[in-house]
Amino acid sequence: MRERRAGMVTVEDVRRVASALPRTEEHLIRDRVKFRVGRIVYVALSADEEWMGFAFPKEERAALVAGEPDRFRLPRLSDQRFNWVDVRLAALDEDEMRELVQDAWRMVVPKRVAAAHLGPSPVTGAPRR
Repeated sequence: MRERRAGMVTVEDVRRVASALPRTEEHLIRDRVKFRVGRIVYVALSADEEWMGFAFPKEERAALVAGEPDRFRLPRLSDQRFNWVDVRLAALDEDEMRELVQDAWRMVVPKRVAAAHLGPSPVTGAPRR
């Protein structure tokens, strides 16, 4: 089992990972740092920088949150129609954060762009969309 180094991830760590992904733009919207491709946001940080919201398949999020409710939560009710989950930054290590950010990015870029930059999706062997 991988050792978890809680509290190691910062906003600068998230920025470094997201900014390296093709087509990513950073925006400050209502005091929240958001990373998006075109008009689609795939990662957003809470104003207090304690939580990171990220794109995540709707059909899988209930299991994720139920499995680790101390780390993950559903988005606010008005945002639950979106493919989105929140995670407490202090509960992540850098490898986990990188995986969440890259997987969220894969959801919003064309399959060929994701495959060219990160290779095939580790889950299916093919790029995810």
